[in-house]
Amino acid sequence: MDLTDKVALVTGGGTGIGRATSIELARRGASVIVNYSRSQVEADETVQAIKDAGGRAIAIQADVVQDSEVRSMVEQVVQHFGTIDLLVNNASITRHIPMDDLESATDEVWDELYGVNVKGMFYCARAVAPLMKQNKQGAIVNVGSIAGLAGAGSSLPYAVSKAAVHGLTKSLARALAPEIRVNSVAPGAVATRWWAGREEQMNRLSSNLLLQRISTPEDIARMICAALEQESMTGQIITVDSGQTL
Repeated sequence: MDLTDKVALVTGGGTGIGRATSIELARRGASVIVNYSRSQVEADETVQAIKDAGGRAIAIQADVVQDSEVRSMVEQVVQHFGTIDLLVNNASITRHIPMDDLESATDEVWDELYGVNVKGMFYCARAVAPLMKQNKQGAIVNVGSIAGLAGAGSSLPYAVSKAAVHGLTKSLARALAPEIRVNSVAPGAVATRWWAGREEQMNRLSSNLLLQRISTPEDIARMICAALEQESMTGQIITVDSGQTL
């Protein structure tokens, strides 16, 4: 699929991988909706960066946990751009809890992580699917994580929620075929603001990776765009981790 003149919605598009993806989509000619929940300043900066480079973008606030807000966001996009061709389900959160501390994996933590990381992605996919079906083509990329493949990460509920994202990807690929392709990109460690103040730990990790480098948000963004473009692929989990899982 040629991304030129397509309309792309990126959730959590103001920071990190979301920002890099928004900018890369615009660079490839798409009109971009930068969704944010709380990071308005960052979302506005991302939009301005796209506009400064000659692209088209707007920022829209919506909490993906709230289905009503998701549907309202989609309606706003349709009013502004007419349709939605591409969805990047990037918005996600974590809680830092030792993997073996099961008592700290409370109902609140499970509900919060599943609300954003799994249900939020489903709500967004459900809201845009009728538009893509009507257009007879569309593409969705869910941002997963190697935590969902390895069973280890910043917390047990986070790893399980990302495994659920990978399962959701396969189920949506079946449910929305043949018009809509659904894939997942599963990054390893990425040099985002999450590592701020922990650069020494990041450097130790990078020396143990096969490629001896931590992925950049731009690395992940390029793979997300490639998955959106690839018309013969659906239901796949694509790992981008500098050999970390291997």
